[in-house]
Amino acid sequence: MTSPSVEDLTVAITLNEVILILPDDELEAGINRVTTGLFPDAQVQFVRGNPELNAVHEAHQVCSQVTPECFYLLSGRYGQYNEADLKKLHVLTALTARLLATRKELLEQKNKWQTCQLLHTQILDHLHDSVITMDLAGFILSWNRGAENLFGYSAQEALGKNIIFLYEQEGREDDIRYDHFLEHGGSTMEVRRKKKSGEVFWASLTLNTLKDQHGSPIALVGYLRDITQRKQTEERLNHLAYFDPLTNLPNRIFFKKLVDQRLQLAQRKHQRCAVLFVDLNRFKAINDTLGHEIGNALLKQVAQRFRQVLREEDIVARLGSDEFAIAIADIASQTHVGLVVEKLLGSLDAPFLVNNFDLGIGASVGIAIFPDDGSNADALLQCADIAMYKVKRDASVFSGNYAYYNQEMNAHVADRLYLETDLRKALELQQFFLLYQPKFTISTGEFLSVEALVRWQHPERGMVSPGDFIQIAEDTGLIIELGNWVLHSACRQARIWQDAGKAPFLIGVNVSAREFNDALPGKIATALKVYGIAPQWLQLEITESMLMQGAEEVIRIMNRLVALGVGLALDDFGTGYSSLSYLKRFPVSTLKIDQSFVRGIPSDSNDCAIASAIIVMAHQLNLEVVAEGVETIEQFEFLGEAGCNQAQGYLLSQPVSAEKIASLYLGK
Repeated sequence: MTSPSVEDLTVAITLNEVILILPDDELEAGINRVTTGLFPDAQVQFVRGNPELNAVHEAHQVCSQVTPECFYLLSGRYGQYNEADLKKLHVLTALTARLLATRKELLEQKNKWQTCQLLHTQILDHLHDSVITMDLAGFILSWNRGAENLFGYSAQEALGKNIIFLYEQEGREDDIRYDHFLEHGGSTMEVRRKKKSGEVFWASLTLNTLKDQHGSPIALVGYLRDITQRKQTEERLNHLAYFDPLTNLPNRIFFKKLVDQRLQLAQRKHQRCAVLFVDLNRFKAINDTLGHEIGNALLKQVAQRFRQVLREEDIVARLGSDEFAIAIADIASQTHVGLVVEKLLGSLDAPFLVNNFDLGIGASVGIAIFPDDGSNADALLQCADIAMYKVKRDASVFSGNYAYYNQEMNAHVADRLYLETDLRKALELQQFFLLYQPKFTISTGEFLSVEALVRWQHPERGMVSPGDFIQIAEDTGLIIELGNWVLHSACRQARIWQDAGKAPFLIGVNVSAREFNDALPGKIATALKVYGIAPQWLQLEITESMLMQGAEEVIRIMNRLVALGVGLALDDFGTGYSSLSYLKRFPVSTLKIDQSFVRGIPSDSNDCAIASAIIVMAHQLNLEVVAEGVETIEQFEFLGEAGCNQAQGYLLSQPVSAEKIASLYLGK
């Protein structure tokens, strides 16, 4: 077999390039250029079409079919061709047929690829997400319609650029870490990107690697979606969850979180810190009297003043209502903390101007020290709260309205909590009873009336002082249930005396501020009806300070009570700063001078002057006057000379049982 010549190989390679590369309309001419001169004694021509249709019938021509659509036509030069020409023609025909078949396959594959590309582009363009592909250096390879809509750049503007031009700050290190993605694959993150307009927005970015058939990374594809609205919503919710909406200070949850972080740092650096619990004084009275709008504005100003006197690294929070908490980092000593507290209290000295009101307010502060009093925010806040409570309860013991926590305070608060629990049980188990303290006419010594006083016989503690449990009942709201028990017990006893044939006399029943509301007249009417007693048996004793919280409403309720026929006495007079303009409108029949003014009589000239003034004023208002806490004959004589009508106290009689009242003062 004869080996192909170099010339034949060159023709074959050239023919291969022509058939596989040239477009369809240039193919025929291109093949003929290559085959020209291929036959020394003949000539060959590549023809498109069917030989039958081309009228190839001459004897000196040979037609060689390549495909049904094309053929070679060999013509002998001067009408002659030889056997070698025919062999070469057959080889050329076979080669051309194979190359045309290959060309057809390649064109079909190309058409399929273009169709797939078109479908792929349409699919990406129909996605709402922005889809961007880029090479491993970050240069953009594809840019769908979602990317155009999201960023504002057309595909022509974006293709070929490095992805870094979309960053919030060009030139900075991006969120993407290519090594991580090339090694571990896709991941999703939240990033900030910049639009053509310059607007910066939040986007959710999912980035994946594209790999070749060997599994090696060749490109990256990123899916981006605008999540700005969601991030803004999250920020608003986060702010609501961690900040007080009124003062914009951290709330209790966030305060404890921030403090715990600060304490971890302090522990590593062997630093001491302090947590302060701040409770505003007189805020409730302002809020109740002037309204929540004034109260809220006042709290805002307090928060601003606290923030101004603290360091940037200190944490101030509003815990709720009129309570604030402050964390002071890296304190040198307790003296240092004391100076900070003095600055805080001093910031409240100047009046607060709120809606044309000049308001004065103070604060009580409890202090806990890290690590002495606790190792975390919860423990320190609890200890500071206990210390603050002690300041509130025993203000005269502490200078400057602040106190440091100690273990004795904890024991006191624990005892109070136990007492509160026992108080609830006492109401269920009926551990309370009433004693009655008589009141007498000073001029004649005649028995007039009694005051019902509640007592608690605890099965383990013994007799519990009213001073220990009344305030707890007030703070917890149990005073309403306790007051209702006292009212019904006193009315029940009145019915017993009434059934025994005793003429009605006043039984004084104390009413707390929590009880003094629109429901009180109905409760009194019900009790009178249930026990079938005349209203002349009952006198309600109301504290003076209670009357100043919405005086018009108080007067309206008092008028309803008087309409029932019961008496009203103003208790603890002189301690509540009541307005005389209101006092003359209160439908009370009796004033009771507080025992704090009686105690110093007759040696204390101020107490004598106050007691005398109250008596004169009461008589001018046609009111009876009762002096409480009379314990000496000198007090009794002075009050009699000053014109006081009645007296009660240990000099005359201690509180006694109903049986003793009957036997001593009511006769048989």
